[in-house]
Amino acid sequence: MSSVRRLMATISNSLPRKHGLSLWCPQSTSIYHPRPSSIGFRSLQRSYVAASSAFSNENREFVIVGGGNAAGYAARTFVEHDMANGRLCIVSKEAFAPYERPALTKGYLFPLDKKPARLPGFHTCVGSGGERQTPDWYKEKGIEMLYEDPVTGIDIEKQTLTTNSGKLLKYGSLIIATGCTASRFPDKIGGNLPGVHYIRDVADADSLISSLERAKKVVIVGGGYIGMEIAAAAVGWKLDTTIIFPENHLLQRLFTPSLARRYEELYQENGVKFLKGVSIKNLETGSGGSVAAVKLEDGSTIEADTVIIGIGAKPAVGPFERLGLKSTVGGIQVDGQFRTSVPGIFAIGDVAAFPLKMYDRIARVEHVDHARRSAQHCIKALLSAQTHTYDYLPYFYSRVFEYEGCQRKIWWQFFGDNVGETIEIGNFDPKIATFWIDSGKLKGVLLESGSTEEFELLPKLARSQPSVDKAKLQNASSVEEALHIARTCLQVETAV
Repeated sequence: MSSVRRLMATISNSLPRKHGLSLWCPQSTSIYHPRPSSIGFRSLQRSYVAASSAFSNENREFVIVGGGNAAGYAARTFVEHDMANGRLCIVSKEAFAPYERPALTKGYLFPLDKKPARLPGFHTCVGSGGERQTPDWYKEKGIEMLYEDPVTGIDIEKQTLTTNSGKLLKYGSLIIATGCTASRFPDKIGGNLPGVHYIRDVADADSLISSLERAKKVVIVGGGYIGMEIAAAAVGWKLDTTIIFPENHLLQRLFTPSLARRYEELYQENGVKFLKGVSIKNLETGSGGSVAAVKLEDGSTIEADTVIIGIGAKPAVGPFERLGLKSTVGGIQVDGQFRTSVPGIFAIGDVAAFPLKMYDRIARVEHVDHARRSAQHCIKALLSAQTHTYDYLPYFYSRVFEYEGCQRKIWWQFFGDNVGETIEIGNFDPKIATFWIDSGKLKGVLLESGSTEEFELLPKLARSQPSVDKAKLQNASSVEEALHIARTCLQVETAV
């Protein structure tokens, strides 16, 4: 098996399918029992007062490491509790204030004549209908921002951080919000050739756009979220686009084969080609040293002047391994308040391995919704008397083909757990719904092109997990009728 095949297989098949959304919510072999909630706010107010000349940050009571979604929503929560001004410092490796990262593979990649998203338009917290937190917002709120200087070291005993530029920072309470880094192809098979792209931040997206402007043949490696969304963007650029992945169908961690076929056909109607169940040997160069082709294990090649690798991500643990990692899911292990094993240090967002209460397992969720909610829950617990455990309902969505000129826009939402048998209703014209049922209970539901009211029903169904009449649901003549049946089951159980 080639190194690329092993890498992609490890990412996509690391855990048994029976665990549901194991790509985002892996099952732990043993349930983590959170520490008692006796650690109150007073005990977390660690020493942060020191001579001003000794440290590079002026605000030392609270320090957030990371500048993504979670950091932006954490900052807002500090402001809401009047605990930011002169107290909060954010240290980021990026050159920008926190922004809504999903835009990078959606609106940001739109062709230049189709109104692409650009900063400051999608700074947090506009993604949830909140205020746009521009760099000036942080200044006005008295929040100290340190840009383009990632943290490279921590001294837990001294409560200090070291940055890449050599700055020494002091903290009282520390919130780690470092997110993930893209999984990469090894250098030896062309993973860093000119024309090969990964996308995690604005700099990555800008580099990709520069390539798309002069590209003719695009190959996307990976059939998950990133692959699907970038392929939809490439269609808007009118480029020859091929998606390559080792699985049997798109988004195998969530889509059923039947559901995936619907989306694959739509992409094919837009000119996208698929190579499924194949492995890559290496990326080949042209005369100028840039990528020119993708070579498969069977010896065949696909021409490409731009290659995007979208094969997953890994938690950006960096210098924080001492805090305790969760081997089964990766990331920094925390309890239901996002406290690590060290008092006064927290982890939120993609990097946190937390107790997924409703499914009784440990999870690490790579999604903007969790980044927002975990940040808010953690900071509220830190600053107030809130003691209840984080109770997250897994939620995923995608929106593509939304630029001008597209005949068909795609917008689906999923809530719950994809375990058990499935029932599919609808013809994808434009609606289709998939219901996951286990032991007579509705565990998860995915809906394409729903109305606002229909989408609002999904989390209620997934959290309540009502008993459903499977035969009745199977015989529904439309998505609307199927959702009505599910809603009725929910109302019956709520009334009992």
